[in-house]
Amino acid sequence: MLPEKITLVEVGPRDGFQNVKEQIPTEDKISIIKGMIQAGVRQMEITSFVNPKWLAQMADAAEVAAEIHKTAPEDFRAIALAPNKRGVENAVKAGLSNVTYVLSASESHNQKNVNRPIKESLEGLADIQESFPDTHIRVSLATSFGCPFEGDVPLKNVLQILTRLYGLGIREIILCDTIGIGNPLQVQQTVRAVREQFPDLTLGLHFHDTRGMGLSNIFAGLNEGVRIYETSIGGLGGCPFAPGSAGNTATEDMLNMVSSMGIRHNIDMDTYLRTVARVKEKVSAPLTGRLSSMCRQ
Repeated sequence: MLPEKITLVEVGPRDGFQNVKEQIPTEDKISIIKGMIQAGVRQMEITSFVNPKWLAQMADAAEVAAEIHKTAPEDFRAIALAPNKRGVENAVKAGLSNVTYVLSASESHNQKNVNRPIKESLEGLADIQESFPDTHIRVSLATSFGCPFEGDVPLKNVLQILTRLYGLGIREIILCDTIGIGNPLQVQQTVRAVREQFPDLTLGLHFHDTRGMGLSNIFAGLNEGVRIYETSIGGLGGCPFAPGSAGNTATEDMLNMVSSMGIRHNIDMDTYLRTVARVKEKVSAPLTGRLSSMCRQ
């Protein structure tokens, strides 16, 4: 059954910006984030606390986080991605209480993405849970639908990692199609298996649009009752450590689809599209969203 309402987690300022080679001025990042907040976005990955040696675009993470923490409305959930304990510590120092911890369902991608095996990532998460008990940790499970290095990722592998995460007390999980090779039937089967084994998980989905199936996969998730979707403004994005990873499913396209289906989302589309136009002007990267061509400053 389709949900009556979905929750958008906007990932443009993190996943979208991280692949942009030309440095985006901090004030432009903040302006874009505030524009989306004004449009009604209430959950957003605003930045990533990673070593700037590996991801220079996120070198201003603390500045961005501090400004948004200071000015955002009380009902806004600011989230930062962190791949390790130091990243979580820096996010907390910047005033954030919600962190996305990332690990992969495939060993090869975990090594490339966070430079350690899955076992060590899980051990690191246990340490973080103990060290930061007041911080809400959500987990982004990359390569849940396929890996650029290993190809197919068996569903049993995903479920085994989820079992470990569940045992650590994690109750919010985002299954990610990191390189956009998943398909609607796979989404249906995966969601059903996860729901059967972990019925009380808060489950979200994140699809890249490499092969043009982002919206189709979201539709499959909607038909399984999933309410939480991570998408990116203008379709920006891509994993810098995953060859073949194209942009995300565009937020504006996803919102347009669910609106036409009578599903509520509480985002003002005119305001949001004006922010898309701002991205078009300020960010040196092509926008892949179908509605982005409609946007004018």
